Amino acid sequence: MNRASTDPANAPASGPSGDPANATPSGPSGDPAPGPVTDPVRDPWRDVMRIALAEADAALPAGDVPVGAVVLGPDGAVLARAHNEREATGDPTAHAEVLALRRAAVATGEWRLTGCTLVVTLEPCVMCAGALVQSRVERVVFGAPDEKAGAAGSLWDLVRDRRLNHRPEVIQGVLGAECAEQLTAFFRTR
Repeated sequence: MNRASTDPANAPASGPSGDPANATPSGPSGDPAPGPVTDPVRDPWRDVMRIALAEADAALPAGDVPVGAVVLGPDGAVLARAHNEREATGDPTAHAEVLALRRAAVATGEWRLTGCTLVVTLEPCVMCAGALVQSRVERVVFGAPDEKAGAAGSLWDLVRDRRLNHRPEVIQGVLGAECAEQLTAFFRTR
């Protein structure tokens, strides 16, 4: 059972770069529609991914890789948010996903985050994918794929390994170009 899907907004239209995030919606006459259009039913993840992108920016002052994560409760409310803090804390496990999951567990008083969604700017690594499985989140939504270390479909597919007792749904590519650009800009200065 492959439950992966892509950002539903990626199909209908694309902007000049071919990225749907840069698409210009048009009205019935073909003229550009006024302002950005977000359909929370067909495209429920973009607004939360923007929160994750803003959270990722908070990693920059400490020199951490800008990755941001947000955990939503079953009702869609934000339970926790975090950014990478490895450089800031000297903790090799201080990835945005792990920190957000820990904070969500504290907020709910329960290590099982059943019905919750983790939204993250970069595809989770093996450690973070393992934490997602162990925390029992219902789904993981990520922006940019990680061809070098991704464990939610790019290099490995740990989160959907049939041998494991829990397999969250994976939604990929939400604001993927924006998420990738944030990382590219960071590494360009290194």
